Amino acid sequence: MAKKKQEAVAIRHYDVVLAPHITEKSTLLSEHNAVVFKVAGDATKPEIKAAVEALFSVTVTGVNTIVQKGKTKRWKGQPYTRTDVKKAIVTLAEGQSIDVTTGI
Repeated sequence: MAKKKQEAVAIRHYDVVLAPHITEKSTLLSEHNAVVFKVAGDATKPEIKAAVEALFSVTVTGVNTIVQKGKTKRWKGQPYTRTDVKKAIVTLAEGQSIDVTTGI
């Protein structure tokens, strides 16, 4: 019987999880087995869960999402709006962790 090849990670997973969101508040969440990621604006909670499990080989127990609306700023007197950012707070199973300082 032939060996099963390991399934390749879908390209969409790399499009869903954009970057880790590293702030003081997100490092405090890491004490409670949670990691914060910037995700695509059209990503759903099941897509985020599948992407994190496939990319980091961990078990996800919950996903909470936040859409941070872009601030209105001024540059050379002209107003503009920063883009909206969608963040996902991913809760991991007990005993698992993700080191966000390393790449995928």
